[in-house]
Amino acid sequence: MEQRNRMGDFEITDPQTMRALAHPVRLAILERLQRHGPATATQLAPDVGATPSVTSWHLRHLAAFGLVRDAEPGPDRRQRWWEAVARGFRFQAPEDPDDGEGWSAASVLTREMFLRSQDLPGRWAAEVEPGLEPAWRRLAGLADTRVVVSAEELAAIEDAIESILAPYVTRDPAERPGDGRSVRLLRYTLPEAAEDRTGGTS
Repeated sequence: MEQRNRMGDFEITDPQTMRALAHPVRLAILERLQRHGPATATQLAPDVGATPSVTSWHLRHLAAFGLVRDAEPGPDRRQRWWEAVARGFRFQAPEDPDDGEGWSAASVLTREMFLRSQDLPGRWAAEVEPGLEPAWRRLAGLADTRVVVSAEELAAIEDAIESILAPYVTRDPAERPGDGRSVRLLRYTLPEAAEDRTGGTS
């Protein structure tokens, strides 16, 4: 499997692993295991929108690429328990612009990730936000910021953000504040197309 980063996530660079993960059921399985811990295919099935047998097949496929593994068995040893290998994952397009397979795989997984997350803000606003205490409601929201930076500067921004988050992501559960709660931070980094600086018209 790929190398872990400072957040405890796997850095996925292998195109085959990216393509294996670029499936709505597999992404749902992995997110469920990462968020709630070990589970059986039967327990996962209702949450991922598949039958237990189909869920089991996808679990074995994820295991073949090192993304999930067998967990400690429960009281009923006839049931197979699964767990995520890492707390999360990261992937990037290859550095080599001529690596067509790598770029294609990264693009496919990127689109699938966007599709999976596109309705999260709306669901949160409808189902979660109305019940939050005022302090949490004031902190919630979004920011849409546009900056003009070089590729190197953008990489530095991303690195700085992860440096801030890493201590909270990797903190021992015993050290979390008593009034803490799970907060989802969605971050889209979307470089825009290069502007035409020639001054000509089409």
